Amino acid sequence: MKSMFELDVPVPSKRSLIVRNIKEVSKEQREIALKKTEYSMFSFPADMLVLDFLSDSGSSSMTDLQWASLFHGDESYGRNKGYYVLLDAIRDTFERGDKPKKVINLILSGETNVKTLMDELYLKAFKGGFVNGGVHQLARPNAFIVPQGRCAEHLLFSTIASILKENNPNKEYYIPNNGHFDTTEANITANGIIPINLFSVNLFEDFPSDQMDVKNPFKGNMDSEELKAFIQNKGVESIPLIYLTITNNTAAGQPVSLKNIKEISEIARSCNIPLFFDACRFAENAYFIKKFEEGYNNYSILKIVQEMFSQVDGFTISFKKDGLANIGGGLFFRDKGIFYKKFSTNGNIGTKLKEKQILTFGNDSYGGLSGRDIMALAVGLYEVVKEPYLAERIRQVREFARKLANNGVPIVLPAGGHAVYINVEEFFKGTAMEIDDFGGVGFTIELLKHYGIRACELGPFAFEWDKKTPEQRKGILNLVRFAVPRNVYDTSHIDYAVAAITELHRNRDKIPKVKVSRGINLRLRHFQSGLLPIYTNEN
Repeated sequence: MKSMFELDVPVPSKRSLIVRNIKEVSKEQREIALKKTEYSMFSFPADMLVLDFLSDSGSSSMTDLQWASLFHGDESYGRNKGYYVLLDAIRDTFERGDKPKKVINLILSGETNVKTLMDELYLKAFKGGFVNGGVHQLARPNAFIVPQGRCAEHLLFSTIASILKENNPNKEYYIPNNGHFDTTEANITANGIIPINLFSVNLFEDFPSDQMDVKNPFKGNMDSEELKAFIQNKGVESIPLIYLTITNNTAAGQPVSLKNIKEISEIARSCNIPLFFDACRFAENAYFIKKFEEGYNNYSILKIVQEMFSQVDGFTISFKKDGLANIGGGLFFRDKGIFYKKFSTNGNIGTKLKEKQILTFGNDSYGGLSGRDIMALAVGLYEVVKEPYLAERIRQVREFARKLANNGVPIVLPAGGHAVYINVEEFFKGTAMEIDDFGGVGFTIELLKHYGIRACELGPFAFEWDKKTPEQRKGILNLVRFAVPRNVYDTSHIDYAVAAITELHRNRDKIPKVKVSRGINLRLRHFQSGLLPIYTNEN
């Protein structure tokens, strides 16, 4: 029972001090633009939108501390000061738990004692973790800064693929995941390795929307029994890596439990297979563990993150996610760990990765980023693990999901950490829409045309249903994602989106089927191909 003076609404966690006005664009103007851009969500001019839920990647607002840090950016080509700050911020975030050193404050406070800077930052030696320091990062590089997550994926998979094929050119290799995202799957496939999705069996089980604040079934987990069976069937030598995506973006943004992380880690270690995180939304995943997994309620977010990452041998990450920054990515692996030993038999794997990083993205200390970006990213690592921010972030996504569910729109419940996902098969139930009609794409076209709202189909079109075998199709879900950029929208934006989506659901029989008019065989075709909605008299 609520006591006197106690409120049943959340305490605000932030104030917005800058306003960007939305242009008044007519439906007819949007329709013209859709035709001129071949009905591609990725090609439509963002300035003509009311709301943009296409992606939360790099589209979030930065905090005042991040904006202030831009003035400390160092654009030196070799070993800018932000490089050292960022590497230590990564140690603080992923390794040190409740005992961060925060040497970033030496730079932000204008420290002038050169000996202190040398001893604590520029020449400090580290080894044994995800980020070697000093001479150890030179001799055994294991931390690689790149422009974004897919660059880290390319760096990792192209390098290990060349090693695998050099050793055994005719062998098939597989990388299992709880749900490969589109760029991850594309980079694996482009390098001749086969991506495998092992979704949790409870992903589409019913869940009451009014229970989202009190429990979570961790539907993002990997099916551990399926993993063991897969390893036994294909053989340990056929699996160069096991991957866990946290939170599981492809599987409706659902979180992964620490129990499942430890189960998969034990399986990987017992088989001497490196386990990596796709760590794009690690902080949101940690928040779900704290709130809903037994035994972790009294843990800090940083302590949970430390325990999560203690179970893996390395990780790729897009720093554009989780509210960290507007640009950036990275690849990190444990010094002298399983990955290092497995892929360093014919030369240091870190040196090979560094050679490719320099060849492809630039010198290792900037990795294609400006010094200003690096400083904003370093500060963002400290901002993103703050519990009030995470609580407000996830509350907004839950509220979006709850309002849609209450209006009868079929979505995957409970809501994940960064997005709301429409279950497209349920959405079109009772209509003539088939899975290869790309109804999710038709929905996004109509939503943009009528209401100026952009979303992203992540189903049979994005994951190439028409080009895959019946066995491969088992790894394809049928979803439309509304990725909510952090600190950008308020309740009025969410309510407008709910009203628009609800109205389209009521008129779902009028949503057109869609054909691919150009680029059907392109990799990651949803980023660049042309589309054509098929309107009939009934539409």
